[in-house]
Amino acid sequence: MKRVTRLIDTFWVAAEESVRIDGGMINLEIAFRAAGYHGYYKHKRVPIGPCLFISPFNFLLNLTVHKVAPAIAAGCPFVLKPASRTPVGVIIMGEILAETDLPKGAFSILPAHRDGADIFTTDDRFRLLSFTGSPAVSWELKKKAGKKKVILELGGNAAAVVDGDQTDRLDYVVDRLAFGAFYQSGQSCIGVQRILIHADIYDALREKLIAKTKSLKMGDPKDKKTFVGPMISESESNRLAGWMESAVTSGAKIIAGGKVDGAMFEATLLEDVKRDQDLYRKEAFGPVTILEKFTDFGQALETVNDSDFGLQAGVFTYSLTNVNLAWDELELGGVVINDVPSFRVDNMPYGGVKDSGLGREGVKYAIEDMTKLHLMVVRDAPKPAQKAK
Repeated sequence: MKRVTRLIDTFWVAAEESVRIDGGMINLEIAFRAAGYHGYYKHKRVPIGPCLFISPFNFLLNLTVHKVAPAIAAGCPFVLKPASRTPVGVIIMGEILAETDLPKGAFSILPAHRDGADIFTTDDRFRLLSFTGSPAVSWELKKKAGKKKVILELGGNAAAVVDGDQTDRLDYVVDRLAFGAFYQSGQSCIGVQRILIHADIYDALREKLIAKTKSLKMGDPKDKKTFVGPMISESESNRLAGWMESAVTSGAKIIAGGKVDGAMFEATLLEDVKRDQDLYRKEAFGPVTILEKFTDFGQALETVNDSDFGLQAGVFTYSLTNVNLAWDELELGGVVINDVPSFRVDNMPYGGVKDSGLGREGVKYAIEDMTKLHLMVVRDAPKPAQKAK
């Protein structure tokens, strides 16, 4: 129900933003030669053109509507290829849209396997490609996209930094970390994969987090008491198990969880994972989280930045100095203070840098990509000469 509510919220935001596509003035008189010239710009209400959308299997309704709703608001026709493993929810959404007053040909939903996207990607009739999914697939699609604009919302190995001044709210921090790490069985691009804890509180937070992790019920998602359900496939579970085994072989320790049975992967904590391991460097996309200790906040930020990804991070601290330092120094799309990086509201700018993608979603920002900026320059007409009296 929550996911359907967010879908509705996103459509409401798009409806509101559709009447805010405005413009402004530019001061052109920055040099003598430009005296008497005035600049105006507007987002032209004619859309950028047909768009191609490729959506992922996780959060299938919400992540899909972040493409669909802005396109409708901007007036862009679109073709949507839902994830091949989870197409049904998107098809149902399409059936509902088909009952609205949208004009014929406004959209098409075409389920297909991943390879089926190639024919769309290379089609020059599309003016924009928006893809949400894995980095390995996305950069290849970008190479094939030709002249069209490309928006990529990709993966991450998001970190949460817990400062040493959090002694009075460890239970809150633990609850949020467990949610960020293991909700949706860790299958979120902003799921907490790395937790950096100040040495002053490392032992206390570690023990609480171990207890919390062990308390999470694994089982059937239809059971309301279940917190950790299956991963999307047994092959994905096996991949992550292989990364975990490699990390343990190289010296890491499993301090909670670690059991794997087919697609069921127990909520798992590790420490002492070497930074050259796949489990540390790549996107786990499963219920596995790494703990590590720090003594200097600035060095902790450098550790967060030591990643090929840069989507979001969370920072728990009371220090305004450290808040601003994190905001200034972290190389990513967004930093969430006093909460986990998994936090997202549907009208905020959302996206990353490095291997986490290109561009921003969040309805207003997607509409900007789907509309054109047009400039008009007006020169003051010379005043007519006055006749002599």
